[in-house]
Amino acid sequence: MSETTLSRPAAPRRERLPLSGLLALSTAVFITVITESLPAGLLPGMRASLGVGEAAMGQAVTVYAIGTALTVIPLSALTMGWGRKPVLLMAMAGFVAANTVTAVSQDYALTMGARFVAGMAAGLSWALMVGYARRLAPKGMEGKAIAIVMAGIPLALALGVPAGTFIGGALGWRESFGVMSGLAVLSIVWITLVVPDFPGQRAESRTPVLRAAVIPGVPAVLVVIAVYVIAYNVLYTYIAAFLERFGMGGSVDRVLLVFGVASIASIWITGAHIDRRLRHLTIAGAVLTGAAAAALAVFAEVPALVYVAVGLWGLGHGGVPTLLQTAAGQAGAKAADTVQALVVTLWNAATAAGGALGGLLLVRFGPLSLAWTVAALGVPVLLVAVLARRHAFPAQRRPAPQDGA
Repeated sequence: MSETTLSRPAAPRRERLPLSGLLALSTAVFITVITESLPAGLLPGMRASLGVGEAAMGQAVTVYAIGTALTVIPLSALTMGWGRKPVLLMAMAGFVAANTVTAVSQDYALTMGARFVAGMAAGLSWALMVGYARRLAPKGMEGKAIAIVMAGIPLALALGVPAGTFIGGALGWRESFGVMSGLAVLSIVWITLVVPDFPGQRAESRTPVLRAAVIPGVPAVLVVIAVYVIAYNVLYTYIAAFLERFGMGGSVDRVLLVFGVASIASIWITGAHIDRRLRHLTIAGAVLTGAAAAALAVFAEVPALVYVAVGLWGLGHGGVPTLLQTAAGQAGAKAADTVQALVVTLWNAATAAGGALGGLLLVRFGPLSLAWTVAALGVPVLLVAVLARRHAFPAQRRPAPQDGA
């Protein structure tokens, strides 16, 4: 062996993403999204069992969102100084309790109360996820870490919600919520074993909510979130009722599967290009969503084209949560944790508003009004994304600095 070989410095070791921990967090996201969305696929059975109408049962999603929107900021403030892992475990225990009560409840009011508690658990969970992913990742790989964690969203839509809908049809909607309780217990075990704890944030380092809300770029992102999420939930909350009205009531699980698979493709594309093309991906998502909703309205009575429209909708929607949370984090910079609490609050307030508006539209104007409303609300989303190019949705993000740079 030559002297040159002996003296050659070793190549720097490339740090790897802690996949086990990130996948455990992604599983928590998966459970959160299924718990939120499952009533959309089980609405007919829940409505019949609890003796209420479609619009009333649709509020199972609305109440969940209200629980998150009303409590995420105070609960985040209360627990901000605590270790992150105990707070996450507490949130997952909340899902176990709420889904168990939902599974056994014979009373509409008790079911709504359990959904509110589930929303509280979701608020705690969502407020942690982006920051947790960033802290787990090696420097310069934070974006990929967030994409892995947020992959739980399309996976829930592609696999969890259709599977829950199938279980509800085969065994009963209560069994679906029972399965969710079991999955939450398993996630608690996984998180306990593989996810490290991180300290909370000191009081003197926190940014006040009102100050965070006016950081350049943040207001534009929040506007896009509000309008987009309202539009999404106007239709998705009542997708089972929509399909039932046009003779596809027996195809809800398959339609949701198409939506979810397309969403997985969308999150894969987003994860590959988000660092350099956040603006373009956001605009493309708005265009695809609006076009898909219009197609769904026009071709609601043609099953094959319904599947095509739903596939386009999933392709447009899948990456949106990651895109908007990343945009908010970039705009908020050092106040990212406070901005995230604002995002979670607004996201769930908009979810509640979308569910309520969708119920009103369904009763007053019929199912086609749901799809046309989504298409109409896509216009302001697109305009803001196009115009807010300086701080909110910049044309190109600079590459993340490498270690030692």
